[in-house]
Amino acid sequence: MSRLMLRIAGCAAAIMLMAELVQAQQTPSPASTITDLYRPFAAPPGERTRADAAWPAANLGALALPAPIPGIGRPATSAEIAGWDIAVRGDGHNLPPGSGTARQGEELYVTHCAACHGDFGEGLDRWPALMGGRGSLRSDQPKRTVGSFWQHAPSVFDYIRRAMPYAAPQSLTNDEYYAITAYVLFLNELIGEDDKMDATRLPKIAMPNRDGFVLEARPDTEDNACMSNCRQGRRVNVTMDSRRFVEPGSGSGTDKPE
Repeated sequence: MSRLMLRIAGCAAAIMLMAELVQAQQTPSPASTITDLYRPFAAPPGERTRADAAWPAANLGALALPAPIPGIGRPATSAEIAGWDIAVRGDGHNLPPGSGTARQGEELYVTHCAACHGDFGEGLDRWPALMGGRGSLRSDQPKRTVGSFWQHAPSVFDYIRRAMPYAAPQSLTNDEYYAITAYVLFLNELIGEDDKMDATRLPKIAMPNRDGFVLEARPDTEDNACMSNCRQGRRVNVTMDSRRFVEPGSGSGTDKPE
């Protein structure tokens, strides 16, 4: 067989493989399988749920990974996994060693955070406020700050470490991230200035909106692949442009605890 024929045969095999993968992705999954994948844990009793509440064991049988395709990819190394495995749950699971207080975090906050969020977490220009808004979620002008909206204190640490400082995320030490987290909680009058925050104490902070989330049954959309005439004559309107930022001076922040 000539080289040209071998190349044609190789291209044909690749096209067939890609077609099989696309077909597998477009084939709707049974509703029970989707539910198992989306909600591998059975919900705890009651309508409301918190991440620090005890959850039953997961149905891991529904989460089995597909068999690897020979010649494509490789197993991740322990170092690669450790670099991504930094998620902290609401109950404090996976919080790292270290500690910090609000007094230690004040200067760090001024250096790394105040340029966007204000010296006291009031928010500057288009950047969001971190404090205030207590009790505003039931009003017609809710302020979703750390003190009014966030459900768990460990999640505050998780987000700050994962995404901040804005220009250099994950560039500080765990002690520094604990100290900044403590300062943000102090600004919201949730802890004292010298209260030490660490993997043991942080999950014990009772956030004001801890019980304000409702467990919803998902998924709420049909898993039907549509490749043509998907609008079915219906008009599609864009009602909001997500690229717009909050206009400066719009009252997005506040300089007083509420």
